[in-house]
Amino acid sequence: AAYFGLDSGQTGLFTTVTLVVSAVGGAIAGVVADRIGRVKALMITVITYAVFTVACGFAPNYETLLVFRALQGLGFGGEWAVGAILVAEYSSARHRGRTLGAIQSSWAVGWGLAVVVYTLVFQFLGDDLAWRVMFWTGALPALLVVWVRRRVQDAPEAAAVREKSAEKGSFVAIFKPASADGPGLLRTTFFAVLLSTGVQGGYYTLATWVPTYLKTERGLSVVGTGSYLTFLISGAFIGYLTGGYLTDKLGRKRNILLFAILSAACILTYANIPSGANTLLLVLGFPLGFCMSAIFSGFGSFLSELYPSAVRGTGQGFTYNTGRAVGAAFPTTVGFLADSWGVG
Repeated sequence: AAYFGLDSGQTGLFTTVTLVVSAVGGAIAGVVADRIGRVKALMITVITYAVFTVACGFAPNYETLLVFRALQGLGFGGEWAVGAILVAEYSSARHRGRTLGAIQSSWAVGWGLAVVVYTLVFQFLGDDLAWRVMFWTGALPALLVVWVRRRVQDAPEAAAVREKSAEKGSFVAIFKPASADGPGLLRTTFFAVLLSTGVQGGYYTLATWVPTYLKTERGLSVVGTGSYLTFLISGAFIGYLTGGYLTDKLGRKRNILLFAILSAACILTYANIPSGANTLLLVLGFPLGFCMSAIFSGFGSFLSELYPSAVRGTGQGFTYNTGRAVGAAFPTTVGFLADSWGVG
């Protein structure tokens, strides 16, 4: 933002475009996964992400960066939807939650590595070059494509069922209402979108505004420091693993409900932290990261089990990413409300 001299509106547009386009990319990737296979779709999304992430590092101006960032979102949005389905179809129902939870815990690992790389790059390089180098590291995921191409195949049973279906990758199928021919999927899709919107909207709001509130209203300067991020990321890592285990033990819906309640409790606790209590804030960063991540660890298994193989990618890609697109508006709404109420 500083390099191109952006105002807050341009910075906000940058974030919004990325989230919205990634939602579109995720929905498209789900359809592609149903029509040509999970592995091929995964390779396409990874390559798209890597190419346009590197391109962002060469952007000469804000407008070009915005376009490249949007195109990057097409790949980024599809990776989770396709990857989660691929893993889910290889996992038994009994262990599906903890398997996907273990996979998603790598997100926290990547977050931690990104913080380390960011610190090192900006310490040894000037700001004008460092931000470009950060984007260029996005070429590394492309190496994954070589391994996936040689070592990974679609789950045989799910692929066989999908290939026999005349409705594979059909949006019409996931919006088909109940009839004499069958229960249909319209009701399932509707409630899955609502759940996805609530989970992701809440997550984006917390991630965006809790740090701002704690800094401006509570005077807690430790927010955003390395120590705070260490607690938060550690909590996220363990939350993914624990949430995956509990989603197998308690059930998908109960796990989501449990950690939604616990996340709300964390926010109420944060809202009552005394001004200047930085040490307490550090400690509470762990349960916040834990609860917010534990919800997501069971989300992939829950959505993948709602749809038959022929439209699993379409259904999961649409519901998850529609929730992402709508949920992306939550932080903006909260921001306007905060301004009107004089908060933050």
